[in-house]
Amino acid sequence: MADVSRDSQDAIELRVDRIAQLFHSLDPYPFRERDLDKDAEDYIVGWARELDREQPITIVVHMPDAEAQSKAAAELPEAFANFFAYRADSADRELKELFRVGRRSLAMGMAILAACLLSAHFVAKRFFDDPIRRLVEESLIILGWVANWRPIEIFIYDWLPILRRRNLYSRLAVAAVEIRPYPAGQAPKIAAPPT
Repeated sequence: MADVSRDSQDAIELRVDRIAQLFHSLDPYPFRERDLDKDAEDYIVGWARELDREQPITIVVHMPDAEAQSKAAAELPEAFANFFAYRADSADRELKELFRVGRRSLAMGMAILAACLLSAHFVAKRFFDDPIRRLVEESLIILGWVANWRPIEIFIYDWLPILRRRNLYSRLAVAAVEIRPYPAGQAPKIAAPPT
């Protein structure tokens, strides 16, 4: 990729010399099903995160006029849509798997908590004297809550970044893709992204 930027209209702009620069070179699939190059994906996703969530996304690709006339240029919007739809589906599967793990972890954690509370109440009183009994009771209660740490973390914190990523990929899958050709040797002036 030669240059990349974003204009004032909340469009993500890229400038390439060849369309192939946007896609992973070792991907054996047909053009419309290829993976984006990691740098191109990171750039597009990074800029998309900065855009207003309520506004539609536009991706503008500047390329030489000869490249813009190619079959690959005509298929570029479909290729972007396929790639980001696949990423959205992957994030959705990841979210479902996380909730499945969370439910199982919660069931195990609650069983351990119940066992620890019962043990603290009955076993500690029966087998230990006062100073040690209190230590055993508190230790069992802490163990029960620690067993619930992971499911609590999943249901309070871990799902939100995956949901945001899925929603962002879904927005990118329906983004408008514009091809803007320029005459050979006259690349458009695109400002560098802010650092």
